Amino acid sequence: MINCIIVDDEPLATALLENHISKIDHLKLVAKAETAMAAYKILQNHPVDLMFLDIEMPHLNGIDFLKSLPQKPKTIFTTAYRDFAIEGFELEAVDYLLKPVTFERFFKAVERVLRNNTDSLENFILIRAEGMHRKLILSQIIYIESQGNDVKIVLKTHESFISKSKITDLEAVLASRGFIRIHRSFIINPEFVTAFNNNEVHLGSYQIPVGRSYKHEFDTFVSNVSKNKLL
Repeated sequence: MINCIIVDDEPLATALLENHISKIDHLKLVAKAETAMAAYKILQNHPVDLMFLDIEMPHLNGIDFLKSLPQKPKTIFTTAYRDFAIEGFELEAVDYLLKPVTFERFFKAVERVLRNNTDSLENFILIRAEGMHRKLILSQIIYIESQGNDVKIVLKTHESFISKSKITDLEAVLASRGFIRIHRSFIINPEFVTAFNNNEVHLGSYQIPVGRSYKHEFDTFVSNVSKNKLL
């Protein structure tokens, strides 16, 4: 669970963010503040992992407030102005969202936090499929197939989900977790490999082609299998 705080002096903006937060199970809103000074007091007394921080606020703006903090929580800036984007990223903000913040854009920003939080997202990913945000356990994913602007994710249970995602984005997340891209349209979980040759890989009853452009990745997989004496 990631504890969140909203720091914003606009009631409508705060209400919108609060609504967005309520839709994601891994986020818990622990406090709201209308000024930087009020937020400072809260941060002294409550553990906060993620701060949604407005920039244009009375007395002390969000940029200067974040600079003043000796221990900075992960921060996502929310603002109606583009002018502060560079300065925001120089402070290593997770993201910079323009108001009014849509849920789609909000979710992408939050996913970065979840992805980098090993306690929260070490063993699963979040995708949007069939109008829901779904938690998929990595060990249950057999393979992922690109289908135009979507991806099809096939699970051990033989369930499958279609998600509005790019296979390159999923590859960036899953490569460090043992998944291998062996074709421009396919990422596989090597734990499910039951047979292979130079042209295809079998994942139980599923047959996945090996793309010429991904021969290096495939050869690395074969080499690792050989080293582990699984042949």
